[in-house]
Amino acid sequence: MNGVLGSVGALFLCLGVGVVVFLAFNFLRIVPEYQRLVVFRLGRVLDKPKGPGVVLLIPGADRPVKVDLREQVREVPHQTSITKDNAPISIDFLWYYKVLDPAQSVLQVGNFESAAAGIAATTLRAVIGGIPLDDVLSEREHINNMLRTRLDEVTERWGVKVTNVEIREIIPPRDVQDAMNRQMSAERIRRAVVTESTGTREAAVNVAEGEKQSNILRAEGEKQSAILKAEGEREAQLLRAEGFAKALEQIYNSAKTIDQKTMTLQYFETLKAMGMSPSTKYIFPMEFTSMMDNFLSKGTK
Repeated sequence: MNGVLGSVGALFLCLGVGVVVFLAFNFLRIVPEYQRLVVFRLGRVLDKPKGPGVVLLIPGADRPVKVDLREQVREVPHQTSITKDNAPISIDFLWYYKVLDPAQSVLQVGNFESAAAGIAATTLRAVIGGIPLDDVLSEREHINNMLRTRLDEVTERWGVKVTNVEIREIIPPRDVQDAMNRQMSAERIRRAVVTESTGTREAAVNVAEGEKQSNILRAEGEKQSAILKAEGEREAQLLRAEGFAKALEQIYNSAKTIDQKTMTLQYFETLKAMGMSPSTKYIFPMEFTSMMDNFLSKGTK
């Protein structure tokens, strides 16, 4: 009898513990910092979301819905769109969003992510349809801003903010890709030719500049050489003139000390040297020339 009563007591104890755990699990919720609980009490949403921290709920009356407040990123897979000039292109992009109003994100849309993905694809086609192909390929940032603005206008009423849109890949038609490849090849060839011609021109300029500097230096050297040569000749002439003047001065000084006898002796020596030559000579003594001078002077008078 005691064993039966003990078994029944243990069973009731287990049931009691289970009920307490069940009630505690439904009464208490721990909400992290990045989440909020939108609580529906008897079908009506409470004024403010609950959390973070410990949240008390009424079992059977409250139904909590978790909402993540962190910035989320979603991928829109490749979508085929037609540009303004009727060119089909495939585009995929990423879009980033953040829940600003947890209650509205639950009340205004049934499946936010699915609805947002559909709107993103539709918005992409609408935006691409108003842009020519060349602008689609060259103005990604502009398209990103347009997509973000359009998506944000739609998701604003859901309490969600679209923070950014980034196009990952644009795949143009095959013929357009071939044309782009040819254009890139032509551009590379053009740049190579321009670079080569620029290098040739700069080399020619450098050579001409070098020759110019060389000619200038050569002319400058010749000029300096001529100047130095002229200065040297002038100095040499001055030195020769000074030497000749000094020689004349010494001769003159020496001549002043010679008497008449010495001059007569030199005169005779000169006549003797002239007479030793085998050629025919006519010599007039100095006295004869003096007499002729006197005679001619008297005749003139």
